[in-house]
Amino acid sequence: MNTVLPLKKMSKLEKLAAMEELWADLSSPQEELEMPAWHGDVLKEREKALKEGKESLIPWEEAKAILRAKTS
Repeated sequence: MNTVLPLKKMSKLEKLAAMEELWADLSSPQEELEMPAWHGDVLKEREKALKEGKESLIPWEEAKAILRAKTS
């Protein structure tokens, strides 16, 4: 299914309403999506790097601040 919204013609309020409808649908209980195998591989690699001291963790608030600084 290919749904096309006239985004250029929609007001911000219309776009927000469409987003709210999509979110409500996506967040309702439905069938579970299966995790792709590569997600597990990436998680294993990251856990290994943490155990080997090649990576470190930072607090979530600090991570958000770094991301905000990069995008502003």
